[in-house]
Amino acid sequence: MNQRTDYSLNARDIEREELEVDVLLVGAGPANLACAIHLQRLLKERGVEDRMILVLDKAEELGHHSLSGAVMDPKGIEELMPDWKERDFPIETEVTYDALAFLRANGKHHRFDGMFTPPQFKNHGNYIISLNKVVRWMAEQAEATGVDIYPGFAAAQLLMEGDRVLGVQTRDSGIAKDGSRKANFEPGMNVLAPVTVLGEGPRGSLVKGLVRDLKLDEGRNPQTYGTGIKEIWEIGDRAKELFGSVFHSGGYPLGSDGYGGGWIYGISPTQISVGYVVGLDHHDARLDPHGLFVRFKQHPFVADLIAGGKLVRYGAKTVSEGGYFSMPRLQGDGFCLVGDSAGFLNASTLKGVHLSIKSGMLAAEAIADALVAGDTSAAKLARYTELFESSWAKEELWGVRNWRQAFDGGMLGGMIDAGFQMISGGRGLKAHRSGHEDHRTTRKVSESRMTQPKFNDTTSMDKLTDVYYSGAIHEEDQPSHLLITDPSVCVERCTVEYGNPCQHFCPAAVYEVPEEGLQASGGVVINASNCVHCKTCDIADPYEIIQWVVPEGGGGPKYIDM
Repeated sequence: MNQRTDYSLNARDIEREELEVDVLLVGAGPANLACAIHLQRLLKERGVEDRMILVLDKAEELGHHSLSGAVMDPKGIEELMPDWKERDFPIETEVTYDALAFLRANGKHHRFDGMFTPPQFKNHGNYIISLNKVVRWMAEQAEATGVDIYPGFAAAQLLMEGDRVLGVQTRDSGIAKDGSRKANFEPGMNVLAPVTVLGEGPRGSLVKGLVRDLKLDEGRNPQTYGTGIKEIWEIGDRAKELFGSVFHSGGYPLGSDGYGGGWIYGISPTQISVGYVVGLDHHDARLDPHGLFVRFKQHPFVADLIAGGKLVRYGAKTVSEGGYFSMPRLQGDGFCLVGDSAGFLNASTLKGVHLSIKSGMLAAEAIADALVAGDTSAAKLARYTELFESSWAKEELWGVRNWRQAFDGGMLGGMIDAGFQMISGGRGLKAHRSGHEDHRTTRKVSESRMTQPKFNDTTSMDKLTDVYYSGAIHEEDQPSHLLITDPSVCVERCTVEYGNPCQHFCPAAVYEVPEEGLQASGGVVINASNCVHCKTCDIADPYEIIQWVVPEGGGGPKYIDM
């Protein structure tokens, strides 16, 4: 997909509605909503009125693409809204207990709590939240200040003039699988703005192309990612004992081979959040994040909790784990990158909500200055980077700048280096550890050792069953938003070299290799309607021939709190 669209040529292709706004924000997550709220406040303080700030989001309803159950450091929201609690910010509970559980393959585990809890897993003073509720609450606060929010509008491509971002074009709707226009065809509109803020989450389709084309990552480490799988379980009165508790786990099922671990959060007196995250730089060609999650649930430490319970929601998403050295340039002519799209995540604690909020606020300060000056050039918006470099967000990320890369050689070496990092202000054994692109770490399938777990209909559901609980819905008669740019590679090379890893690493059973084989069937079957928008395939494909682009607005998972 051509991300660098020539706006003048694009306009001749089809007659499109044009909307001009003062600031356009793509994605209604915590980063962009914080940016919109703070920007309105700053403009009002400067006496600037009647500026249109517009947020576009591809979800049918706000929060649909934000799954419940997260732990939040309150630092960000306290700075954005000092009276956040008086405004009825949606807290599930304050963390009252935290621990690390080291799981063993024999079914036993060791618990480290109290003074023995590793520093990165200490969560006292933090809050368990529903991200779904937080996004909806923040949207209400933004709209109350005059921000316009349009859910169901998927930004399909950037409108550019040279290296300047002019805005976005939203995706056409009503196009059939064969590319023909259906009776309900509606062309996407061109939304133009002096500043476009991209907060698409990890591996956003617009940000991916922009970073590549403008070399925003030049001199930086490549970004590295993990895929997290999460379920919300209703377990009745047993959840009362866990309410307010935060457990993280290491060891089984990943062992020392790869980077990752699990969690259990007591999110209510009746519900818990159960999840597992694994680094996508794992070398096994049969890496299956969902399979590891199932094995995690089958360990007695987890199995005993969810036995007899009821699954409420399932979801998956990637997280940007690379840290400070993997962050791209944060701005350019007419644009800023915020939140997960810019790598604002503390990989050591697996927390990013507070950092995303702060990134939005910092971007807002730079944008407000640029709008008042009538100059939205890269040079003017560079104040965003200046503000970040002098902020507590930089200080926090600098303190774990080598964290994720230290584990490249395995968990044991990583843990040793992590210890040195904690006493050297984040440096560790090397001043600047280099990074890697995740898709380059996959080894040949002949070296693979991972196998599938055994599934059941009660607690160890297969992928298709879990996808049902994600609420994922896409219009069936539309072009696939998952593109294999060279299908011949799948048949002629990937089958032999890597065993078609897409059938394993996708947590939603999107990619299917027919029983008769790819030669006989003509290629991989893409079940695009299953997609939960996690972006794993776009990251982990060893040939980089899978591209994730936005489907029609409103498609995807529906993470609704129960």
